[in-house]
Amino acid sequence: EVQVVESGGGLVQAGGSLRLSCAASGFTFADNVIAWFRQAPGKEPEGVSCISASDGSTVYANSVKERFTISIDNAKKTFYLQINSLKPEDTAVYYCAVSVGVSKCPHLSVPNMNYWGKGTLVTVSS
Repeated sequence: EVQVVESGGGLVQAGGSLRLSCAASGFTFADNVIAWFRQAPGKEPEGVSCISASDGSTVYANSVKERFTISIDNAKKTFYLQINSLKPEDTAVYYCAVSVGVSKCPHLSVPNMNYWGKGTLVTVSS
């Protein structure tokens, strides 16, 4: 059974940093990708970043590529999203999601993902 569990969210001041973690299990990393999405209150989910488990290639939304970094620890089966210079508009529930059977990151679109975590809340105060 595929399990995806996010952690690391919390309340931070603008300008601060967080590292979100996504512990994944129940699938083989080869030919899979994992992505981070976020959903702010009253808004549609927004794709943030994606990483290929096979070659480590990454994709970032234009709005976050200069501040966010996605990475993977193969031994721990854990993915990370390092968020720097947090802004109030980063406030959202952050989700990690897995797409199975692909080797490269697809468009950061909800329908392209197969499995989802429950989310972790990031709140950025002014």
